[in-house]
Amino acid sequence: MSQIRDTALTVEDMYKSFSGVEVLSGISFSANRGDVIAVLGASGSGKSTLLRCINLLETPDSGRITVCNEEILMKKNRRGESVPVSHKQVERIRAKLAMVFQQFNLWSHMTILENIIEAPVHVLKVPRKVAIEQARYYLDKVGIHEKVDAYPAHLSGGQQQRAAIARALAMEPEVMLFDEPTSALDPELVGEVLQVMRNLALEGRTMIVVTHEMGFAREVSSEVLYLFKGQIEEQGPPSEVFGKPKSERFAQFLSTVL
Repeated sequence: MSQIRDTALTVEDMYKSFSGVEVLSGISFSANRGDVIAVLGASGSGKSTLLRCINLLETPDSGRITVCNEEILMKKNRRGESVPVSHKQVERIRAKLAMVFQQFNLWSHMTILENIIEAPVHVLKVPRKVAIEQARYYLDKVGIHEKVDAYPAHLSGGQQQRAAIARALAMEPEVMLFDEPTSALDPELVGEVLQVMRNLALEGRTMIVVTHEMGFAREVSSEVLYLFKGQIEEQGPPSEVFGKPKSERFAQFLSTVL
C-alpha cells in the first residue's frame, strides 16, 4: 500500500492570525491511518486553534489541509481573506473529521440517544432506525449504554464526555480531533475518558489529541508535537521526545508538568 493512500491528514505551512497577532506560524505535519498524534504546549501556544483550523471552525490565513487525499480548496475574497471555494466540500470534509470538545457541547434539550443520531440522520442521511442501532452500539462501546434515554444534565462530566465521543464515532469519521477532552473533568473522572481513548487507539483510530495528560501522550501516542508560540518546537516519537528532548523549551515544559 502506498504512503499516499495511507495518509489520513496532512497540514502544510499553516498560518493563522487574530487581530494582527500570529497564533500559528507555518505548522506542518501529517498523520497516517491509525496514528495517534498528541499535541502538547502551554496555554496560548496555538493548540486549540490548530484543531479548529483543521476542520475550518476557524479559517487559516494560508496553508494547505488534505484529508484522505482530498485537499480543501481555498481562495482569496475581495478583502484578501482566505475562504473555502466550496461549502459543499467543507461539509463533506467535516463529516470525515469528528471533533470532541473540552466542554462536551451536548444539546441539553435532547436525550443522549437524540444527541448521537442527530448528525448521522440529518447530515449523513442515515435512516433513523439504523442510526439508533449505531448509537446504541457506540454507547455500549464507551460504557454508558444505560444512559440512552437520559438528558446530559443527569450525567457526570465523564459520562457526558463519553457520550460526546460516542456522538463523534457515530459519524464514522476518518480522523478524530480531541480538544483537551479531560481538562473540564474532575480528577476522579479523567481515567474513564482516557480509557475509552486508549481503546480507540488500540482499534486503529486516527486521532489528533490536544492534551495535558502526559501519561496518555507518552503511552498511547505514535507521535508528539510540542507547540511554542504557534510553531512546532519539538516533534517525534514519544520515547524520543520524552526520553531525550532536543528542545530546551520542551525540557523546561516537561519539568513543570511531570
